[in-house]
Amino acid sequence: MRVLMLSWEYPPVVVGGLARHVHALARYLAADGHEVVVLCRQPSGTDAETHPTTDSVSEGVRIIRAAEDPMHVTFERDLAAWTLAMGHAMVRAGYELLRGWRPDVVHAHDWLVTHPAIALAEAARVPLIGTIHATEAGRHAGWLSHPLNQQIHSVEWWLANRADELITCSKAMRAEVSHLFDIPPETIHVIHNGIEQRSWQVSRAEVEAARARHSNGGPLLLFFGRLEYEKGVQDLLAALPRIRQLHPGTRLVVAGKGRHLDPLIEQARKLRIRRAVDFVGHLPDRELRAVLAGADTVVLPSRYEPFGIVALEAAAANAPLVASTAGGLGEVVQDGVTGLAFEPCDVDGLVAAVHGVLSDREGAKRRAEAARARLAEDFDWPTIAAATAEVYRNARAGGPQALGRPKIATGNAFQT
Repeated sequence: MRVLMLSWEYPPVVVGGLARHVHALARYLAADGHEVVVLCRQPSGTDAETHPTTDSVSEGVRIIRAAEDPMHVTFERDLAAWTLAMGHAMVRAGYELLRGWRPDVVHAHDWLVTHPAIALAEAARVPLIGTIHATEAGRHAGWLSHPLNQQIHSVEWWLANRADELITCSKAMRAEVSHLFDIPPETIHVIHNGIEQRSWQVSRAEVEAARARHSNGGPLLLFFGRLEYEKGVQDLLAALPRIRQLHPGTRLVVAGKGRHLDPLIEQARKLRIRRAVDFVGHLPDRELRAVLAGADTVVLPSRYEPFGIVALEAAAANAPLVASTAGGLGEVVQDGVTGLAFEPCDVDGLVAAVHGVLSDREGAKRRAEAARARLAEDFDWPTIAAATAEVYRNARAGGPQALGRPKIATGNAFQT
């Protein structure tokens, strides 16, 4: 099949897990013989002079990167305008593509590419596939209080209701999307994210160097991911003083960037644990793999998590895992089998789970091995690519649709 995939991030432009997902899916579809074109963007803050539109082939995938327009808008300050401008650039690049090439399906990844994906699917008269990786209501615990929240929610609703086939990464996300966007759950496909196991292996020397750099000989905890409120790192910091009482010398590495960094650093100071926490920013892949393999446990305290690909990465590195049951994490991490789990926001439960790992290393090792063994069964990329291709084959183009604006919940969207 000929597949046109749209994503607002694609390596080396990486913001979060979406880039890795689209990158892997595109490559494995191409490896199966499908003709895949990814339409994406150039880095933020560039323009057509510094970073013109490019059309290249890498790893069997044709990648078209649309240049940013001259208008002075930024992702941080003008998100809605910036997204519309990006979509306009993608539409122009996509129309140029359609002059000599026609896809069988258009696949949109998340709300930011809704406008160009709908425009190009309708221009090509082919089915539109939508994957919703997260929701604005979910990221804000159900509250859509500000105009920007409402704008994003309405675009998500548009994509969900306009798509001819809809995909989510977990059963939890299927239930969330069904509730928020009035979509029958039986019409939504659940296709998990995947992991490439081999790329997470590192040498013993690298692991030992990582432990020497961060642990000072005591237990080593690791969080990695975006530093946003919904990731729950504040709950991990709140638990750390009690963990250190139970296991003296315990240190924590916080790897990642995000808007919540400064509040987290201030919280660590107030809790008098600042010297026990290493905020290391975004680590290069090789260094992250070494810290993963050297950690006594990886802690994922998310308050909201559509899937939790970081849990798969921890499993691939054979690292013992402690995770909340938020969203998809509750499906990825099987409590007592592949890790230890606790309820979101439950600091006491977090302390108990970490204590359970650090006081029973053999049990932690068995669970880590079970988690790694499960990867090949449930999170294998060739299987995921084949399931996605099956959705493509069965899709039928519904054509242009005139949709009104959705109603915005005045209270909590999950309680309506």
